[in-house]
Amino acid sequence: MKKDYTVSTTAEKVHKKKIFSKVSKLSLLLLLLFASAIYIILYVVYNESSFVINVDRDMLKSSIFLTEDGNKNSKTRTLTADAAEYMDNISVKWISEDVDTEANGSHNGDNYFAYSFYLVHDGENPITYWYEISIDDIIKDLDKAIRVMIYHNGVKTIYAKENDETNKPEEGTKKFYSETVAVVEERKNFSPGDKDRFTVVVWIEGDDPDCNNELLGGGIKMHMDITEERNVRK
Repeated sequence: MKKDYTVSTTAEKVHKKKIFSKVSKLSLLLLLLFASAIYIILYVVYNESSFVINVDRDMLKSSIFLTEDGNKNSKTRTLTADAAEYMDNISVKWISEDVDTEANGSHNGDNYFAYSFYLVHDGENPITYWYEISIDDIIKDLDKAIRVMIYHNGVKTIYAKENDETNKPEEGTKKFYSETVAVVEERKNFSPGDKDRFTVVVWIEGDDPDCNNELLGGGIKMHMDITEERNVRK
């Protein structure tokens, strides 16, 4: 004789299943909202941020100013460059050979940031000034593979964080000034009538030993300050 097997589903079990389903959906929704919030924050901070160049107020008093095109009519104390929204790793060899002279202002290329501008002396007395590029924030240690190339009146210098293993500069580079400052350089005898041209280029160097998958999703924020001798860091 065959036995009848029945499945008895109590009201309590059904209630527990409904609660579990609601809690699971709510948890998933909160997780998605949190992830979206993080994404939005990173997008606003890194993709919509800009590279800013400043001169101190004392330089303006001395009739020394910034200009994107070299024209006195467009003089300013602050310049803002368009940030590179996304960069994959490349080689310095892939950067345009005429990147210093091809344009004024923002002229970002494939996977690199590039900005050119002028510092103009329209005053009466020679000065010494310093230019400094500071690192404001880093995500996932991206500074390990970042390169900062500066053309100053046509003279090129590439800066990088020193190698973690050897504690020496990466090949062909000058090491970052510190953990939070990439570049500090002096310009002596900036005289009336002088017009200094700068081009700043930033990229992720694919040939750097520290350039690996651990840097995926990383980011970096930097800005540049130009100050007279008496205001420079000691």
